Amino acid sequence: MKRIALIAVVAAALVMTVTGCQEREPRADGVTVMLLTDDTGIDDRSFNAAAWRGILEFYGETWEHTPSRGTLFQTMNAPTDDFFVPNLRLAIEEGFDLIVTAGFAWSDAVGEVALDHPEQNILLVDVDWVYGPNVMQAVFAEHEGSFLVGAAAALQAVEQGVEAPRFGFIGGVPNEVITRFEVGFAQGVRHVLPEAEVLVFYVNDWGNAALARAQAMNWYGDGVFAIFSAAGASGNGTIAEAMEQRLRGNNVWAIGVDSDQFDQGIYDGANSAVLTSMIKRVETSVVYALNAVRDGNFDGRTIAFGLDADGVGFSTSNPALGPAVVSRVEQIREAIIDGEIIVAAE
Repeated sequence: MKRIALIAVVAAALVMTVTGCQEREPRADGVTVMLLTDDTGIDDRSFNAAAWRGILEFYGETWEHTPSRGTLFQTMNAPTDDFFVPNLRLAIEEGFDLIVTAGFAWSDAVGEVALDHPEQNILLVDVDWVYGPNVMQAVFAEHEGSFLVGAAAALQAVEQGVEAPRFGFIGGVPNEVITRFEVGFAQGVRHVLPEAEVLVFYVNDWGNAALARAQAMNWYGDGVFAIFSAAGASGNGTIAEAMEQRLRGNNVWAIGVDSDQFDQGIYDGANSAVLTSMIKRVETSVVYALNAVRDGNFDGRTIAFGLDADGVGFSTSNPALGPAVVSRVEQIREAIIDGEIIVAAE
């Protein structure tokens, strides 16, 4: 990622104000970590939120109560891609033991900066192509988890007696990670309903919930039963539209991603429009890296988290996802782990 010098200078001078990162307090004993995110921040209720949960888990904190924030752990948002390199350099200057870069969009910035600072431990999530002795990379079998929620949606349609159900996938920015979500979901649907139609749309943005919602509205209006979004904060639009549709009495569903988005889909004080969520346990990789730093064995290796490592899965928070459906999906999960079902990644 090539950045002109002027951008870097201005960004480095203003980043603390623009991103809302508070000034750090004097360093306390223990491992320190900075989480770097894009403009959607830790409140995206999805990928970044999962990374932040991993940090809180490591320190024994909760989302509502984080007294160590600013001393041991911190977060910094990048309002645009132009801030990636400056924010990364600033975090290195601050002297954190570990820097967590949330998402493949950080790969160019890490590749540009990491080798110049071999003493700095960096976790790069969703990437396996940036190499360096100080860069740990975490990848996930998104296709396996997405297979499960695709199968769950199809089984739900069968259980509810929906005739010729159709399904939709809304992606964020096209890349090989999101492709794994897309193809895994379609395979899961067709494992149950071989002739089912799966529609695909890409927002080309991680933060355009309005566009995702407009597409969801069109699809739901055209008879689509369930929509799975792997689009960062854009996917919030799909959930919002599913809530509106169910308030009107329409039998449609949204499927969440990365985090369990059941609570986000509650539309009448009790019921949720999010049937299930493809859980991508980004927090697992963050805790793994923090433990490695604490134990003194952090190095530049790639760690893979699939179903067998409990790195991906599906949520069962919604009671509308009946026990028969959950039981069948669990059987499918075990069959994938045992190699009886092979899920293609592309």
